[in-house]
Amino acid sequence: MDLGLKGKKALVTGSTKGIGRAIAEVLLDEGASVAICARNTDEVTAAVAEMSKKGKVVGASVDVGNAEALRAWVASSAEQLGGIDIYVHNTSAMPARKLDGWINNFNVDLMALVHGTEAATAHLAAANGTLISIGTISNVEHFATGSGSYSALKAAMTNWTLGQAQVLGAQGIRCNVVSPGPIFFENGAWDMIKTHMAPFFEATLKTHPGGQMGDPLDVANAVAFLASNKAKHINGANVTVDGGFLKRVDY
Repeated sequence: MDLGLKGKKALVTGSTKGIGRAIAEVLLDEGASVAICARNTDEVTAAVAEMSKKGKVVGASVDVGNAEALRAWVASSAEQLGGIDIYVHNTSAMPARKLDGWINNFNVDLMALVHGTEAATAHLAAANGTLISIGTISNVEHFATGSGSYSALKAAMTNWTLGQAQVLGAQGIRCNVVSPGPIFFENGAWDMIKTHMAPFFEATLKTHPGGQMGDPLDVANAVAFLASNKAKHINGANVTVDGGFLKRVDY
């Protein structure tokens, strides 16, 4: 299926590895040009060099928890690409229980979305574009790691994004969330769990109906579809990508 993304301009935060990297690469494969960012300068430089083989990529080292720096990146990326059709909010801080960690999650998971979206809104409205936030199934189910900053702030991020389906939707901007379940990739969270918490890792696999975790491409493909005109009437949806891991029944 041709998703019709050729010539589109996409910004993807937290995109040098893992899910963000997969999203950027799938959008490139579909013919879009992409702006990426992450905190590590060397990783951004390497990612831009590698992904440039697929198409036009620009990148910068950005701490998205710094609102001024994030807004500057959005403006610079829009100038370099010639606009913004797709804005993907993918950044998240590590879960924390101490107050300073909660504040970091607040800035990186939630406020980076708010600031980045606001900075991109005029461009997205001009293009009848789309906002996609990467959420988590941790929003709706208690996990063994317990309640913490990650689930709470991701829930707030999901709520805010879906609410914008009404607010920004009136400006022609579709707003959706993609919520992954357990996704395995090298040096990712579940790779660390497999190494350091093997019994928990194996127990998680046993409760998965498919017997295996997803990979970043599973999430990236869902994002690409939602970003495309094939999903032009999907607005305000939270799309779960977990292979049936959640046990709840949605109606």
